[in-house]
Amino acid sequence: MQLNRMALIRTRRKAVMLCTESIVIGIIDYGMGNLRSVQKALESLQVPSRILTSADEIGTVSGLILPGVGAFRDAIAELHRQGFVPKIHEFIQSGQPLLGICLGMQLLFDRSFEDGDYEGLGVIPGEVVRFQSEPGLKIPHMGWNSLLFDAPHPLLKGLVSGDNVYFVHSYHVQPVSDDVVLTRTQYGSQTFASMVHFGNVYAAQFHPEKSQKIGLKILKNFVEMVQEPAELGA
Repeated sequence: MQLNRMALIRTRRKAVMLCTESIVIGIIDYGMGNLRSVQKALESLQVPSRILTSADEIGTVSGLILPGVGAFRDAIAELHRQGFVPKIHEFIQSGQPLLGICLGMQLLFDRSFEDGDYEGLGVIPGEVVRFQSEPGLKIPHMGWNSLLFDAPHPLLKGLVSGDNVYFVHSYHVQPVSDDVVLTRTQYGSQTFASMVHFGNVYAAQFHPEKSQKIGLKILKNFVEMVQEPAELGA
């Protein structure tokens, strides 16, 4: 019985490796992302990944992660300066999955009002706004908070409404349509969209790579969605 169990474990491990051998997740490096933490999270899932320092490299990967920390104005300027913007749009138009994380989520929207008025990538209709001040409410929103499900989705497989993830942000997205919202999170009296989807584009305001088991489940689900079209094209 013990030998059979060990053989089954080895078979499952081999299946996981075979499943991910045909894909590579690209992590865009434009100078404003927590790249190594994202890559280490993927490594813990045995998923091949590559940090992309050139826009031309985007065409070499199966799935794309757009991370980001810092100011919206500086981030969008760097994406333009380094030639990433048209390549990101081409990747999305190809139908391959993209995941935006934290500032990377905000960059996918039409515009941000962080310290001014700046155009984003315009992938998801909506705006980025600051939390409203409330007595006793600390801004930035920093720490663990709950995901409240709006709708079931493969990205949420294995999670339950109320699971906690790790946030660090002062601004949040306001989508034009509620149809794109996967989860919401409450901070003070304000409720904001904490996960969204738009076609083959997905985004999280929190940091999956810092959210322990729940964050790893979300990254694993994203990888599985990357794998599906890769298998169809094989």
